[in-house]
Amino acid sequence: MLAGEELHPRTKGVRVRFSGPKRTVIDGPFPETKELVAGFWLWQVKSKEEAIEWLKRAPFDGGEEVELRQVFETEDFAPSDPTGELRAAEERLRKQVAHRR
Repeated sequence: MLAGEELHPRTKGVRVRFSGPKRTVIDGPFPETKELVAGFWLWQVKSKEEAIEWLKRAPFDGGEEVELRQVFETEDFAPSDPTGELRAAEERLRKQVAHRR
């Protein structure tokens, strides 16, 4: 397993709609849908705006729509982990997984 992080809710996401050379950014929240998430790209960027700029360069042009959502990081849970136990447990698990590859 390469990634198992939780995504932020759809209310914090954005979508980029592709129509030929035109790129339209749509802010969430989005209604629930029965559409399937067929895959994902994981980028490390400094901001949502930087991610949007990267996505606008994607080679789509046939009416596709791609949703961007942030991945929760360990630091996001710091207030609920004042002793650091959760962060330490996550680090141990990541090392175990890396060792098994």
